[in-house]
Amino acid sequence: MVFKSSYSAIYILCCMLLLVSCGKNEKSEYKSIKLSENWKLHPSDSIVRQGEIIASQEQSVEGWFEAKVPSTVLGTLTANGLYGDAFVGKNITDIDKTQFDKSWWYRTEFDLPQLGDNQHVIIDFDGISYYANVWLNGKLVASRDSLYGTYRRFSFDITSFVTEKNTLAVEVFRGQAGDPNVGFADWNPRPADENMGIFREVTLKITGSAKLNNTYVHTKVNTQTLDEAWVTVETEVENLTDAPVNGELKGKIESISFTYPVSLQPNEKKKIVLTSEQVKDLHIKQPRLWWCNNMGNPELYDLELNFLTDNAVTYTDSVTFGIRQIEDFFDGDDRRGIKLNGKKVLLKSAGWTDDIFLRDTPETNELQVQYVKDMNMNMIRFENFWGTSQNIYDLCDKYGLLALVGWSCQWEWEAYYGKPCDETYGCILNDQEIDLIAESFADQVLWLRNHPSIIGWMPGSDMLPAPKLEEKYLAFLKESDSSRPYIGAAKERTSELSGKTGTKMAGPYEYVGPNYWYIDTKFGGAFGFNTETGIGAQLPVLESIEKFIPKDKLWPLNDYWGFHCTASATAMNSLKVLTEVMDNKYGKADNLEDYLLKADLINYDGTRAMFEAFRANIDKTTGIVQWMLNSAWPSLYWQLYDYYKVPTAAYYSVKKANQPIQLIYNYGTNAIHAVNETMSDIKGHKAVIQVFDTKSKLLDKKEVEVTLTTNTASEIFKLQELTGNIFVDTKIFNEEGELVADNFYCISAKQDEYDWDKTDWVHTSAKAYSDFKDLAQLPAITLDVKCEKAESGNDVVYSVTIKNTSSDISFFNNLKLKDNNGDIICPAFWSDNYISILPGEEKMLKCKISKHDMPDSTVTLEVKGWNCSRMSMGV
Repeated sequence: MVFKSSYSAIYILCCMLLLVSCGKNEKSEYKSIKLSENWKLHPSDSIVRQGEIIASQEQSVEGWFEAKVPSTVLGTLTANGLYGDAFVGKNITDIDKTQFDKSWWYRTEFDLPQLGDNQHVIIDFDGISYYANVWLNGKLVASRDSLYGTYRRFSFDITSFVTEKNTLAVEVFRGQAGDPNVGFADWNPRPADENMGIFREVTLKITGSAKLNNTYVHTKVNTQTLDEAWVTVETEVENLTDAPVNGELKGKIESISFTYPVSLQPNEKKKIVLTSEQVKDLHIKQPRLWWCNNMGNPELYDLELNFLTDNAVTYTDSVTFGIRQIEDFFDGDDRRGIKLNGKKVLLKSAGWTDDIFLRDTPETNELQVQYVKDMNMNMIRFENFWGTSQNIYDLCDKYGLLALVGWSCQWEWEAYYGKPCDETYGCILNDQEIDLIAESFADQVLWLRNHPSIIGWMPGSDMLPAPKLEEKYLAFLKESDSSRPYIGAAKERTSELSGKTGTKMAGPYEYVGPNYWYIDTKFGGAFGFNTETGIGAQLPVLESIEKFIPKDKLWPLNDYWGFHCTASATAMNSLKVLTEVMDNKYGKADNLEDYLLKADLINYDGTRAMFEAFRANIDKTTGIVQWMLNSAWPSLYWQLYDYYKVPTAAYYSVKKANQPIQLIYNYGTNAIHAVNETMSDIKGHKAVIQVFDTKSKLLDKKEVEVTLTTNTASEIFKLQELTGNIFVDTKIFNEEGELVADNFYCISAKQDEYDWDKTDWVHTSAKAYSDFKDLAQLPAITLDVKCEKAESGNDVVYSVTIKNTSSDISFFNNLKLKDNNGDIICPAFWSDNYISILPGEEKMLKCKISKHDMPDSTVTLEVKGWNCSRMSMGV
């Protein structure tokens, strides 16, 4: 058999799978088909015909761009080879924005079988930006007068429009100033098309006489014993006909099966709520609980829910869920915290952004989620309802990463939104806007509420929602999702309706020294829940920088570098602050390589201290969100790995800082703290602390027994008053003598000092800097490096042994694996990096690379340190 289109093949496959999943004597009238392939795209100004013809077999698509859905118009153009160098230098400004003033047409064709008497065809659009006309087989299904709003979801019964051969055409229009659209705020340049397109999935559903809407599973856990849980299943059953329908709802969760009778009047919608009172097996004993990273396994369950009439399945819904309970609490200082299954969680997080042209894939999403887990973080903050599908949230569920989700500050500032705004409530103010955003919020919550990873809805960022809008939010959540907290804003605010936010967003967003996080008690320091903060510039490796800074602009620094900082008009749009810090702390850079080395050390120490301070002060902290996790385009600011997915130095410092059991240097008190964020108490552990001067002379060595209850930190050793710069090496061993974690610091006797009275939203500027210029005098050394390669399942594992045979400390060594072209092999998961090695010490690092990502060429290991010249060897 030859299929005339891939949709025919998908349809047949869906039929086969559904027949297998149905009961022994049941037939299925239900099929679901993603309309993702075989789309075409074209601008409207060169098409003289109207929708009646474009959505018909008469329309030729010769010369149209190949497209997929989800996509944006500009994303599609780049996939077709246009603007391939848009990210180099300032080339993105050369993209002609006027071409997006006109509408663009998406067009596809699909086949359907002949429908039965009671069958219906539904088409679902999960997201279109911003306005659209939808045509099917020459007829208008919906017009831009009603089909608008990026975060609205639309569903249409197209039974009367379809035939066996069908042509679908969607005319999309760009959002205008004052439209609440996708928002990148000041993170990066605005995409020229404002992300116009069918940016989320389009799905066809063939149903019987009734369908299910918004199936929802929520759970409660006995948080005292963790040995029982209660599952509730909700769904809405909708009669699509003008006649009464009698049927039954059949559900299955692993070994649990249930049936519930349902009678519907013509065109009736009926909400069904099933608890353990109706289905006793929904009271589950010894449940497998969903835990976040470093607390346990993120266990998942699957619900299959069918609606049957006359022994035929008219509709099937599938939900993956986790059994868990989320609660919030406020401490004595009104600081909000989160409990998971009754256990307090210190939220260790970073802020996510989608690709600038919304081109993320399941593969790139999974890599980034794996990165977050590898850095020992437990949450991602989504300042926007990001994602071209639910994939990113599915991955958070799978890998045990919490998710805090809400709107972007894009709609809170006139410069980004494009119309006057209120200084307290942002830009969504009039009744029409409020209704649109309330409906959009409801659509997004219904779309995502089954994800166990999502711990709260935060619809405000810098500002609270207007009271009239917040009233709608709260009323909706009361009816539709009371299983997780509502947090009015990321910033410290008090709402007349929802009370105190219990959060803070007081910066900094630009560099502050490591001690800031310990000594600040008013702004971004280690207390409460800091929802976005960071040290500003976090530079990529040179191999990445060379991809977007033109060769003749690499050195000295210039406005091309500034263009790839943030898009803010007032701050953080150059490397001025980073350079000033560097000049004062480490001395002026001689060349680009020297600049990047010093920037990496500033990045490593500054970011590590931020996370460690919140852990060392765990009795008064509840959460920290690094601003940001990733970048929408090649950037020099706010990122733990760069646009090309290569980790920055900060990546490894965060990984180090967040090890569940760790020793931490407190820059405020000159003490060493032990922290235990495992689910078990620890005892019989041994901390070994060694102090060296910058000439590698051992000044002090201390061994301390460590006993800590779960989720606590304690000071275990106080260093002597500093009279000069020192190195501090810490290691903690378990009862069996195995190394649990290590840490290494270079500490200045002269601490950073701040001009607190001049603190602004960007940062607190320094009036005196710590001094590390003596690091330039570290003796040059050569390391003994060996590497072994082995295969482990689908991975290749490199084991690198590095021995320091000298009498001097080998400081801040970075390891890279490269291909024949000199490109870094990525992704590559190193067990550690940017390491320091004591005299006579040997360390082993492992690097895991998927076989799929291995180059065909020879692999080269490169090692370069502060006082170790670059070494390369084939491996």
